[in-house]
Amino acid sequence: MLIGIPRESKQGETLVAATAKTVSQLSKLGYEIVIESGAGDLADQPDSAFTTLDDPAVRVGTADEVWAADVVVKVNAPTDEEIGRLRRGATIISMMAPGRSPELLERLQTQGVTALAMDAVPRISRAQSMDVLSSMANVAGYRAVVEAAHEFGRMFTGQVTAAGKIPPARVFVVGAGVAGLAAIGAASAMGAVVRAFDVRPEVAEQVESMGAEFVHVEFEAEVSSDGYAKEMTAEQVAATAAMYDEEARAADIVITTALIPGRPAPSLITAETVAGMRNGSIIVDMAAANGGNAAGTVADQRVVTENGVTILGYTDLAGRLAAQTSQLYGTNIVNLLKLLTPEKDGALTLDFDDVVQRGITVVRDGESTWPPPAVQVSAAPASAAPAAAVPAKEPKAQLTPGGKVAVVLGAIGLFWLINALAPTDELRRHFTVLMLSIVIGYYVIGKVAHALHTPLMSVTNAISGVVVVGALVQVATADKLVLVMSAVAILLASINVFGGFAVTRRMLAMFSKGA
Repeated sequence: MLIGIPRESKQGETLVAATAKTVSQLSKLGYEIVIESGAGDLADQPDSAFTTLDDPAVRVGTADEVWAADVVVKVNAPTDEEIGRLRRGATIISMMAPGRSPELLERLQTQGVTALAMDAVPRISRAQSMDVLSSMANVAGYRAVVEAAHEFGRMFTGQVTAAGKIPPARVFVVGAGVAGLAAIGAASAMGAVVRAFDVRPEVAEQVESMGAEFVHVEFEAEVSSDGYAKEMTAEQVAATAAMYDEEARAADIVITTALIPGRPAPSLITAETVAGMRNGSIIVDMAAANGGNAAGTVADQRVVTENGVTILGYTDLAGRLAAQTSQLYGTNIVNLLKLLTPEKDGALTLDFDDVVQRGITVVRDGESTWPPPAVQVSAAPASAAPAAAVPAKEPKAQLTPGGKVAVVLGAIGLFWLINALAPTDELRRHFTVLMLSIVIGYYVIGKVAHALHTPLMSVTNAISGVVVVGALVQVATADKLVLVMSAVAILLASINVFGGFAVTRRMLAMFSKGA
C-alpha cells in the first residue's frame, strides 16, 4: 500500500506528519511512501532529507500523487477540499477532534473513506506510544516556559552577587497533566520556585517528583476515571477560587493548562485576580484554543493589561519547536501503523476487537463508528470483590517477658560453661569475641528496616571480608578446633562476599541500557 504525506494547508502550520527517520521505519513495515514536495521545509525536513535515504520505497512527489494514495497521513484535520481529493476506500489518519467536529465526520462518510483520529487514542498504558496529545502537550509545556522566560525579562534562578541579591522567579502552574508536568520540569530546571495545583489528588506525588510544591486545598476530590481532570463542582470552585487568587498574585509567572475533553476550558483566573497581579507578571494560557483559563486571554494573541500583566494565548506552542514535534508525531504514527500492520506486509488491517483500533476509528468505509464504546481508565484502585470467609490463623506463640529472661539467663549459663570447659585461655578469648560479634550483629542488622537490607550489602561484604582475613590468620594454628572453625568462617564469609557481588551485579544490570 502507498502512504501519502501531504503539505499541511492550515495557515502558519510548521509541522509535518513524517520525517526522514520515520518514513524509513514505515518502509520496513512494507509500505511505499510519497511525500509532497516542500511538506517538511518548516520542520527541518527538506526534500533532500528524503531523497538521500537511498530507499526505493520512499520518494518525493506531487500533491496529486499524495492524495491518490491508499493511506494519507497528516497532522491537522482535512479540509473539505482535501477530503474531496481522497479516493473512495482510502484511509485518512490525522487529528480530527471528532467530539467537536460532527460536520467533518459527515463529510468523511459521504466520501466513503476510513478515518482514524490520532487525538482519540484511548488513554491506556498500551496506547501511550501512539498518544499524540501527550507528545504535543509535552513539547507545548516546555515551550510555554520558554515563552514566559522571554517575556519575563529577568532570570529564573536566584543569585547572590556583588551588586545585590536576585530572588528566584515564582512560577504557579495550574493543571498537572502532561503539559503541566513538562512546564514544572522546565521551570524547576531553570531555577524557579514552582508551585502547582490540580483537582486530581493522585498527581500530587508526580508534581513533587518534578521539583515543585503541590498546593493543597481542602475539599472532597474525585479520582479521575479516564485520565483527564473532571469538571470542578461548585464546592470545588468555591474552595479553589481564593487559592487561585492568592497564588496568582504572589507569582511572577502563571501557566494554565486546565482542559475538559469536549468542553470549553474552565475559567480559573478572574479579571479581578489579573488586575491584582504585579506589573511585569506573565500568564501563559495553554487552554486559549478552548476559550482560555484566564480572563483576557485572546487566542493566538499577546495581550498586555492596563496594570502591565502580559497574557500569552498562543495556540501553536508545539509548532514553535517544529522539528522536535514532527519527529514525535511521526513516531506516534509509526507505532500506530505497527499495530495496524501485524504481518509487516504493507497491508493496513483494522481489528475492532482491539480497543485502541476501535477507539481511534471514527469512520469505517463510509459508516460512522463514533463515539466508540467507553474504555474505563481509572487511577483509583478497583474495589475488591467480597472475599470468602477465611479461617483466622492461630497466632504464633510468643515468649512472655519471663520466658525471655529465662532464655537470656540460659544463654549466659551456656556461655559460662563453654568458657569453663575450654582448654586454653586463647580459645576462651576467641569464643568470647565470636559471641559478642553475634549479639552485636543481630541487634545492628535486625533493627534495620527490610527495605534497607539491600543497601547494607556493601557493609556486610566489608564485614565478611574482615572475617575472611581474620580466619586466614587463624587457620595456621595447630589447634584442630580453631582450624575447623576458621575453615567454616572462610567458607561462609566467602559465600556472602561473592554472593553479594553477584546480586549487586544483577541489580546494576537492571539499570543498564541495552546495546
